[in-house]
Amino acid sequence: MTTVAGTVTHDPPPAAGGRQGGPLIVTEDSELLDDLLRLCAAAGATPEVHHGVPERRGSWEAAPLVLVGDDAARRVRGAARRRGVVLVGKDQDDSGVWRRAVEIGAEHVLMLPDGEQWLVDRIADVAEGVGRPALTVGVIGGRGGAGASTLACALAVTSAREGLRTLLVDADPLGGGLDVLLGGETADGLRWPAFASSRGRVGGGALEESLPELHSLRVLSWDRGDRIAVPPQAVRAVLAAARRRGGTVVVDLPRRIDDGVAEVLTQLDIGVLVVPAELRAVAAAGRVASAVGMVLRDLRVAVRGPYPPGLDEREVARLLGLPLVGEVPVEPGLLRPDEDAAPPGAVPRGPLARFCKEFWERSLVEAGAA
Repeated sequence: MTTVAGTVTHDPPPAAGGRQGGPLIVTEDSELLDDLLRLCAAAGATPEVHHGVPERRGSWEAAPLVLVGDDAARRVRGAARRRGVVLVGKDQDDSGVWRRAVEIGAEHVLMLPDGEQWLVDRIADVAEGVGRPALTVGVIGGRGGAGASTLACALAVTSAREGLRTLLVDADPLGGGLDVLLGGETADGLRWPAFASSRGRVGGGALEESLPELHSLRVLSWDRGDRIAVPPQAVRAVLAAARRRGGTVVVDLPRRIDDGVAEVLTQLDIGVLVVPAELRAVAAAGRVASAVGMVLRDLRVAVRGPYPPGLDEREVARLLGLPLVGEVPVEPGLLRPDEDAAPPGAVPRGPLARFCKEFWERSLVEAGAA
């Protein structure tokens, strides 16, 4: 796949609702058309097919992606220049394809079958209406019992309450399940083991619809089976699909860094290290920060009290050499064991919800998403 320069005078307009139509295919080559239809089906898109530039006004300009068969390059030469045109052929030895690509203003030249996966990804992108990726935040404990899972749930619940599309991901198979913490262990939907064989691209919309919905957010957690890991490539595919949907993604991370967790860390925008204000906890958190910081550039610290003499949240941040998010407040209702208790962050005026709301407000502004 090679980018080819061309003058651009028209951009395809975004469709309402964030979802665009399928690509426009222009070809009379029946064999090539069969291949392109197969790739569209794999990407979950329904294309519009023509032998030349569509007679219907605006159809050429409005399509989110135009796939021009090499046989049709001459017939579309006079069409308005625009982004998103791909010249598709099969003859690897035809040097004239580059000249024809320039003549029609194609951005890419693609040869099948070598470029099939790239093309499936591009078709799926336009079918899903990909826009700004989700702001993705990982929460990890500086030591065991630091409260990372509680904060991760509270951040997700708060994000959903603010009207953002929100996905909460449980990346800790030994943590007992975030669906349990949210009171939804029996909720219908898929858990991590169902995605263990995922390869290549996972559809963002299909992923979202397949997961349990709890407290207006989607949750990807673990089941009660024996599996305690999924392959790194499956983690990569699932997280990438989640990010393409936009909004926010919150990931509850384990303190052990294996290959799957490393894949998660590469897709995080922000990491929050939750550290109780204890000297031993600070020492343990330093080792966690060192390991996480090898992959994640933006790691911050959130501190939990109470504080011993001479130690406060600013001193903890200084000792760790990390930016301070703030002090994680105590939510009194969460300290009482009650099966009917609200999940973390569910009380809008509670101290934990206020902390999380302020976090999102700052982080979304920093990311340019607000």
